Amino acid sequence: MMSQFNTIAGWVLAGGIVALGASIVTGEVFHGERPETMGYHVEGVVEEGEGGEAETPIAVALAAATPEQGEEVFRRCMSCHTINQGGADGLGPNLHGILGAPHGHRPGFAYSEGLAALPGNWSFDEMNEWLRRPAAFIPGTKMNFAGLSSVEERAAVILYLNAQGSNLPLPAAPVAEAPAEGEAAGNETAAGN
Repeated sequence: MMSQFNTIAGWVLAGGIVALGASIVTGEVFHGERPETMGYHVEGVVEEGEGGEAETPIAVALAAATPEQGEEVFRRCMSCHTINQGGADGLGPNLHGILGAPHGHRPGFAYSEGLAALPGNWSFDEMNEWLRRPAAFIPGTKMNFAGLSSVEERAAVILYLNAQGSNLPLPAAPVAEAPAEGEAAGNETAAGN
């Protein structure tokens, strides 16, 4: 019985030595050179900042949104925030009347250093950037939220927040620029051909 165990153990040991030796030899024969640039270039992919449509300005998105839509989107925020007047803080501060209020304004709430040190009051543009990506707007923020990528969702939430105790006047939507005379004449000529 002992001799059979020794035979099996010997073969397992020999197999391990052969595998180790093969690994060392192939590592010496085949060298994996590090490429100059990592990854593969894929044709047709638009790099960040190239092409694509410009994002709708927040003032335009605010004009198209409704507080009711914002209330729907705000449900995601309710796991950390309250919105009712005089409501208690949760993981995040109560957001009643936040627009127009100073940054880090709730007494007793432990804001991150960056947010507490931010001067001024919450504006529509600042709230838009905050909701887009909190960590990019204020590095080191305690808010563990990736953000809302849709400008329409952000605008709806901002309208909802504004309706909850802030009631600031909405910013005027930018007026669309009329085409230059040369462009308009060129378009008319092209249409006539």
